[in-house]
Amino acid sequence: MNENLNKIHNLAVFCASSDGNDSEIYETAYEVGKIMAANDIRLVYGGSKLGLMGQVARGVMDNKGKVTGVIPDFLKTKEVVHTSLDKLITTQDMHERKLTMNELSDAFLTLPGGFGTFEELFEIVTWAQLGLHRKPIGLLNIGGFYDDLISMLNTMCSKGLLKKENLDILLVSDNFEDLLDKMRTFEPKPVPKWMNKNQT
Repeated sequence: MNENLNKIHNLAVFCASSDGNDSEIYETAYEVGKIMAANDIRLVYGGSKLGLMGQVARGVMDNKGKVTGVIPDFLKTKEVVHTSLDKLITTQDMHERKLTMNELSDAFLTLPGGFGTFEELFEIVTWAQLGLHRKPIGLLNIGGFYDDLISMLNTMCSKGLLKKENLDILLVSDNFEDLLDKMRTFEPKPVPKWMNKNQT
């Protein structure tokens, strides 16, 4: 297998805008940023200085890495926005924010989070399922945070409501460096035939 199948220069990260109460998750978010900087991977994220989002950004910047924030105008307040990023993009709304993050990124990573994080993850996985992009998507299962979600996805497969080939789009590990390796060697599935308008 070609070890350089996917060159990841810009990584979009989805995660909580809250700190949470789990020190392992909080500290790992910073380590993710640190590892990204060491690998010369630019962080593309939601632009907040708060929570796990802020932790990842600090991990990158403290180690001389580069960060692009993408934030909708209604969230661009001094209480929320990170003002020390080397690049900040303001969008009109949340949908434009996700489109912009997709355009700027070579791959996607999801850390623990709440409703917003789940919404971002499932939309980007759905886009991949539909052949709208062919980029790797990683789920970092810190301390078993996503165990129940992974079990639910397997149940969806066993009930015939999710194809195994679509479940396999989502790359999972509890170790970020291992997950990076999986993302770099990920081979996207072919675009579904029914999505090809020229298909007879």
